[in-house]
Amino acid sequence: MTTRRKDAGAITAGTLVSQGAMALVALAFLFPFFWMLTNAIRPNGEVLAVPPRLLPSDWQWGNFLDAWVYLPFGRFFLNSALVSCAVTVIVLTVSSLAAYAFARLRFVGRDALFLTYLSTLMIPQVVLVIPLFLLISRLDWVNTFQALILPVAFGSFGTFMLRQFFKSIPRELEEAALCDGASRLRILVSIILPMSLPVLGLLALFTFTAQWNSFLWPLIIVNGTEHATIPLGLTMFQTQQGTQWNYLMAGAAISMIPGLCLTILLQRYIFSGIAMNSGFGGR
Repeated sequence: MTTRRKDAGAITAGTLVSQGAMALVALAFLFPFFWMLTNAIRPNGEVLAVPPRLLPSDWQWGNFLDAWVYLPFGRFFLNSALVSCAVTVIVLTVSSLAAYAFARLRFVGRDALFLTYLSTLMIPQVVLVIPLFLLISRLDWVNTFQALILPVAFGSFGTFMLRQFFKSIPRELEEAALCDGASRLRILVSIILPMSLPVLGLLALFTFTAQWNSFLWPLIIVNGTEHATIPLGLTMFQTQQGTQWNYLMAGAAISMIPGLCLTILLQRYIFSGIAMNSGFGGR
């Protein structure tokens, strides 16, 4: 009995230590967000004050509204939403079709083509910037929405992710559908995709978040405010007269709302997609 009590006490102590360590790590990760929010509601002159103040002396909640009207932030918000949603829809559509072809169809050179397709993941984005810009200039698409959407809407990561998941789905379901006269497209739409909702939700979240936060390509291809996205809009708080740090932090806080809402809406699919280890195993 004494030994059992000692073991129970040791387990409890170990659990408390591990939970305390995780809490400290969580606080370390959350502190930048806390600092951003506190800077968003303090006077601009207090943001870089020395020594820094943990909480503002004057809580200026109107900074969020002021940041929204200081620049055409509504335009930036709509532009980012349009580009991110369009890229996400294209990525899900193209990746689903390509992944099904690589996972289920048999054709000459399939594996070699897939390896070539996959090797594009090793090419850094900065290497492609100049060729893409020259191509967009030849097409006269500079400072347009199609220039923001199309060059980044076709990638191999989504195809690889979905292909590995499609290979884990039993072939017997597809064979039964083929015997009933279903076409390949009907099988993909009616059988494969409904069974792949967790990984599709995860891919949608990755794609939307990446495009919402994209900065390099919009910076190169966009001039002015008409087609500017939120990351570009945030840089406009830095002027020759100085930087409106409180407005900048308020705008950054506002820009986090869509990604946070999407994560909450898709959390069931996200956890399911992460938990389904077979999605990255294949047959």
